[in-house]
Amino acid sequence: MKRVVLMFSALALVAAGALAAEFQGYVVDDKCAARQGAKAASEKHADCAASCIKAGAKAVLVTSEGQVYKLDDQAKAAPHAGKKVTVSGELEGETIKVSDIKS
Repeated sequence: MKRVVLMFSALALVAAGALAAEFQGYVVDDKCAARQGAKAASEKHADCAASCIKAGAKAVLVTSEGQVYKLDDQAKAAPHAGKKVTVSGELEGETIKVSDIKS
């Protein structure tokens, strides 16, 4: 009985550490995000972000505070270039392991 309780307790702790979080900001290209920071996080930058990502730049998420997060799933991010989004996923270092992106 004690083993079962300990196993479930351990699994609950592991599961709690792996909970997804939500991050809000704009999907922009990594080059402009590095140069402009929070200024790149706007709809004014949408056309530039879309063309740069289409040309091979990496899509990143920039928050209104200027925090830049790498996105592990470029295929999910690319259609949202230049748009304000909510990204669901797990943060590992500076990279979000994307589970979903909603505009």
